[in-house]
Amino acid sequence: MEGNLGGGVNNQIEIETPNNITIKGILGLLMANTEATDIKKVISLGMGDPTSYSCFHSPDVAHDAVIESLASHKFNGYSPTVGLPQTRKAIADYLSRELPEKLCSDDVYITAGCTQAIELALSILARPGANILLPRPGFPIYALCAAFRNIEVRYFDLIPGKGWEVDLNAVEALADHNTIGIVVINPGNPCGNVYSYPHLQKIAETAKKLRTIVIADEVYGHLAFGANPFVPMGIFGDIAPVLTLGSLSKRWLVPGWRLGWLVTNDPNGTLKNPKFVERIKKYCDICGGPATFIQAAVPRIIQQTEDVFFRKTINLLKWTAEICCEKIKEIPCISCPYKPEGSMAVMVKLHLPLMVDISDDIDFCFKLAKEESVILLPGLAVGLKNWIRITFAADPVSLEEALGRLKSFCQRHSYQQNDHH
Repeated sequence: MEGNLGGGVNNQIEIETPNNITIKGILGLLMANTEATDIKKVISLGMGDPTSYSCFHSPDVAHDAVIESLASHKFNGYSPTVGLPQTRKAIADYLSRELPEKLCSDDVYITAGCTQAIELALSILARPGANILLPRPGFPIYALCAAFRNIEVRYFDLIPGKGWEVDLNAVEALADHNTIGIVVINPGNPCGNVYSYPHLQKIAETAKKLRTIVIADEVYGHLAFGANPFVPMGIFGDIAPVLTLGSLSKRWLVPGWRLGWLVTNDPNGTLKNPKFVERIKKYCDICGGPATFIQAAVPRIIQQTEDVFFRKTINLLKWTAEICCEKIKEIPCISCPYKPEGSMAVMVKLHLPLMVDISDDIDFCFKLAKEESVILLPGLAVGLKNWIRITFAADPVSLEEALGRLKSFCQRHSYQQNDHH
């Protein structure tokens, strides 16, 4: 028995080793490396949690809805594991506003945040020999979930010079009869891209050709402030089946409430196969969803949040993205190939040959944390070595301060600067 257990543990380590960098894990290590002083407080632009900054706060109606739900004493028990009926209906109605085919409540499964929706999607699709196509750069939780489910990960590149579009030729070359899905994150994390209608349509047509489905991660849905409006992938559900993953976290600025969803956009009925539906329901029985009283607040939150709240968030993100790009232009040794048009983050390229005593992106971020008390995410954490991810969902004053410190750091560590001494 001990021998088997040892073998099992070794195998697990072997499978997981490439995937065990998590964003939270590496940010924790970076935070431990900072030295806050009275003069220099720690500024983190590493995590996509805008609630750390007082300029981003959730709408009053959301708080009122949760308080009302809790005070009613009606929602202290278990909810159905697939979610409360009124919550499923509210989300189906909300997403249907932009879809050609109306969703029904049964298409919606309520999850504990979008992370659990990812776990649910991969778990129900997993089968022996399966592989999944993931974007690089992307969100590392997909690879981590895949490792736990023994799903092989195959990466396709996003192209920085083309607005981080999907390399569709690479997708076709990577796929085979064991491909269970293509993951598309739009608006993009970590790149800040927003895909055009024609590009999303091409992705759906590629999935149809490859006889697979699209897993559409829309956790940043509607957070678009550039030339391209946000287009939900579910619009193309009649071309290829789409599993849409989303949450209240980013648009309503409540990531800690853990209210997400998995939705089947599938007018042709492939994902409505009774066996598949039963599989989803059984998996929901295992994992349990978010707190019942939070679920009960969702219909009021969705119906009563005013457009002015969303516009304010969008305007603030547009402003902070602008600050970020303008400041980066002044900083030696780094460049931004694509100005973000959505979500809350941007990828910035490190030019290591121009830098003294910096070996890679991890080294860069650790030294920056130690010397300047600024936390940025090394690109390796999202699959792109020698890049860094900067989250611009911060108050403008803190953002400018952090980027000023980043500039000082880059000047100190650039060959050009060191040549002058």
